[in-house]
Amino acid sequence: MPAPEDVAELQSRIEELENELADLQTEVGDDPKKMVIIATKGTLDMAYPPLILASTAAAFGYDVTVFHTFWGLEILHEENSKDLQLSSVGNPNMPVPNAIAALPGMDRMTTRMMRSKIADNDVASVEDLIETSLESGVDLQACQMTIELLDYEEDDFYDGVTTGVGAASAFQEMVEADIQLLV
Repeated sequence: MPAPEDVAELQSRIEELENELADLQTEVGDDPKKMVIIATKGTLDMAYPPLILASTAAAFGYDVTVFHTFWGLEILHEENSKDLQLSSVGNPNMPVPNAIAALPGMDRMTTRMMRSKIADNDVASVEDLIETSLESGVDLQACQMTIELLDYEEDDFYDGVTTGVGAASAFQEMVEADIQLLV
């Protein structure tokens, strides 16, 4: 049987640990989970994944950032986003063989086909998803280096898009995030 002073010492230590645990749970519980998505592709079919994931995560209370770089920047370009295309070649799920998909005009045709399917199934447009994401508090970021590379102006992007963000800032956000995705 342990001595009473040993029991008292153990009970004191248990109380300390329980208090520490409660403090940590309070600290962790108060911060929303953070998600960072890096969007690198700007085709019609690749505009949907980052925007759907971002708006859904925001609806679940996540603090969400989507960093758009290289062709992914087209998603945030107000004019260009309305005319995103779908590449027919090299897409194994496209109902068109590569030999036919490589013919002139096939990308336009498959893009029209996909836009028709989107409309027929009441799927939100890219513009609607951008609006929903921004309204939900998603930080849609445009890579400054890519803005300069493509000779874009800050006014070319949807209102509410964060411009002037560099890779170092995106990297720091990823370090602090619970979930990081490259799309």
